[in-house]
Amino acid sequence: MDIKKQFKEGLITQNPVTVQLLGMCSVMAITTTLFNGIGMGLSVLVILTCANVVISLLRKIIPSKVRIACYIVVIAGFVTIVDLLLQAYLPDLSESLGLFIPLIVVNCIILGRAESFASKNGVAASAVDGVFQGLGYTVILVIMCVVREFLGNGTFGGGILNGGDGIRILPEGIPALGMVLPVGGFLTLACVIAAMQYFLNKPKKNADTKEEVSK
Repeated sequence: MDIKKQFKEGLITQNPVTVQLLGMCSVMAITTTLFNGIGMGLSVLVILTCANVVISLLRKIIPSKVRIACYIVVIAGFVTIVDLLLQAYLPDLSESLGLFIPLIVVNCIILGRAESFASKNGVAASAVDGVFQGLGYTVILVIMCVVREFLGNGTFGGGILNGGDGIRILPEGIPALGMVLPVGGFLTLACVIAAMQYFLNKPKKNADTKEEVSK
């Protein structure tokens, strides 16, 4: 288990959103306020980590032919637990996220990590993978929420700060309301992915340039 490598993969080189391009629907749909982003991100992190641990524990006894069905049953169990807890203790968040919490069952991030990692590695490594992949997902959600909320509403911390209204930074009437609409989600996500890809490819380009100069 290489914690540093898993941390780097989860947040940067194998980020589930900007590199693997998974879970796009929820990323674009709920990233309108910081409250939504943090709530959704932490929900996915908890479910992903718990599912990874259980699937890793059962990986040797789950028949290969029904492994996907078994993974979905495990994931669905944890999604139900998280959904009921949100309804009980954070009803505002549960109402705001709506169907996107139950839809975590079919989120490709969780099923993908179950198939590609948890089913092939030990419990500790699978738990760490779940935490870092979930953290990478949460970070991107938070970035998108901050950008969209600031440009679309002119506020910061919607749903959390200042009684839930957020701290107003721009005067009313100035923000571009389109940023909180679906088109704003597409544009923001495209910019975030482009920035990440530029960051990932830049060192390679610099290395190639140095190699050519040395020749």
